[in-house]
Amino acid sequence: MGQGAVRRAEPEPRPARQPLRQEVVDGIKAYILRNQLRPGDPLPTEPALCEALGASRSSVREAIRILTALDIVEVRHGHGTYVGRLSLSALVESLTFRGLLSPDDDFQVLSDLVDVRELFERGMAERLVESLSDEQIERLEGHVDEMRRAGAGEGQGFVVADRAFHTLLLAPLGNDLIGQLSTAFWDVYVIVAPHLDVFTHEHEVATIAHHKRIVDAVRDRDPVRFAAALTDHYAPVRQRIAEARARR
Repeated sequence: MGQGAVRRAEPEPRPARQPLRQEVVDGIKAYILRNQLRPGDPLPTEPALCEALGASRSSVREAIRILTALDIVEVRHGHGTYVGRLSLSALVESLTFRGLLSPDDDFQVLSDLVDVRELFERGMAERLVESLSDEQIERLEGHVDEMRRAGAGEGQGFVVADRAFHTLLLAPLGNDLIGQLSTAFWDVYVIVAPHLDVFTHEHEVATIAHHKRIVDAVRDRDPVRFAAALTDHYAPVRQRIAEARARR
């Protein structure tokens, strides 16, 4: 290099880019899938996750908070971080909040939820009628009796029995996803509907009668009557949703 030439400074090495929050979230989910972890299995420690993902402690902690809210991850204070139950609680919370926040728009959401619940039950009519055991049929009858004893509009007893009835109705399918979705949609409907003036005394009295018809059809192993009873059960619900919407 000649005299007077200007030496060019070598560029400083740029630090590795910190992954974005969503990238850290996706990285933890990828780790769970890659290692075929199951609910309850432990995750690496926070320092290990930071090193593996090239992320800061704050980014990993924020990702863990997001995944905890989705029930993908569970933090047990004093013990560590584990794979969560992977339930649909986040879906229930989101749909419920939407229904309470925007009632004018969410009459349609309620109607959609009813469609999905009926689709699961009527679509599986033949399998359910064939698969429900005598013991399960007696338990269904017991839930109808519980609804009758609770009385229309008297606390949570009616609601609990109604929910248990529909959960048991789908149990013979052995399909956890259908069971969880049906229960999740049912929970959203029960939480949101009272705020929209959809439930009435007449509704609950009619619900008891419709549930009894469903049980009778199952006991007789008659899928046609079973499907018809379900149609009769859900049709008035749709009508009440439409009437409540019209009153707004």
